[in-house]
Amino acid sequence: MTPTPYPTDLTDAQWDNLLPYLPKPSPRGRPLKWEMRAIINAIFYIVKSGCQWRMLPHQMPPWQTVYSRFRKWKTDGTWLMIHQALHNQTRCDSGKTPSPTVAIIDSQSVKTTELANSRGFDAHKKVKGRKRHIVTDTIGIPLRVKVTDAHISDNRVAIELLTEISNWHITIP
Repeated sequence: MTPTPYPTDLTDAQWDNLLPYLPKPSPRGRPLKWEMRAIINAIFYIVKSGCQWRMLPHQMPPWQTVYSRFRKWKTDGTWLMIHQALHNQTRCDSGKTPSPTVAIIDSQSVKTTELANSRGFDAHKKVKGRKRHIVTDTIGIPLRVKVTDAHISDNRVAIELLTEISNWHITIP
């Protein structure tokens, strides 16, 4: 009996599009017990549902396996490379050049509870909490996202984000 797919599961076309950007399994060490597609589907399930790692459904790979793969790819830059490659491809499909020439920056202050690890007070908006800073291109695709305490200056974060975007060009296989 085949389990019913989740709405966050990759289609075959999406998987074929993503596969070239994933690191090849190492010939050393023990072979993977779980298929890479199952791990990716579990990561997307977490991202979309917002559930905790330990609350992954039982038919998915163990949360430790999914989390360790997620962290490894975050640390080695795999997620960034995938994002950039798919971003460039989406822009080309939309008739744009692969690299954006214009960026749009905005921020939003949101309230947090007193239980939050850190928070600040945005005096302009009169909000005690966190601030989301988002940079998009002209077709609305996020280039960078950063969350800070609400008291952090928009100018300071904008400089950081624009510096990161200026280093956008990397070699994509």
